[in-house]
Amino acid sequence: MQTPDPFSPPEPVVPARRRLLRPSVAARTGGGYWLLGERLARWAGLVLTLSTFMSWYSGSDDGPTIAVIGWHVGVLGKLVFFIGLAVLALWGLREAGFELPASVPESVILIGLGSLATTFVLIRLISVPDEFFPYTGRGIGIWISLLAGLAVIVAGLLEASEEL
Repeated sequence: MQTPDPFSPPEPVVPARRRLLRPSVAARTGGGYWLLGERLARWAGLVLTLSTFMSWYSGSDDGPTIAVIGWHVGVLGKLVFFIGLAVLALWGLREAGFELPASVPESVILIGLGSLATTFVLIRLISVPDEFFPYTGRGIGIWISLLAGLAVIVAGLLEASEEL
């Protein structure tokens, strides 16, 4: 016996990530080089944030070797930390489905944040505060901070090339 009403096809299953996005926001998909800028920004922001808790200066007088972390080098070290947090917050907002206006591209913000972080680290690399003498050199953390700041700039440039 035939049913009077035909069965309607089942609705397609939408992944949970796409259900959270607004209808006008398209989820970024792909692999390979297409999402390289996004991945690099995420990791560089995390490394930039954590590098302020690494040794920026190290030295010894007639005693044990001491190290000064980036958080304790003044306002610039704290600003580098908060710039790293801003890069991570930008990624978190994008993952939550919030998009910036078209007049403010995310790549330009990343390039600006990376430039600020790199400038602040270069200032502390060149100009060591007098209160940290005697020091015998710079620690590994300041070099990691410098590379992470440059990586944020590169991530912004990669995202800008993906937008074209």
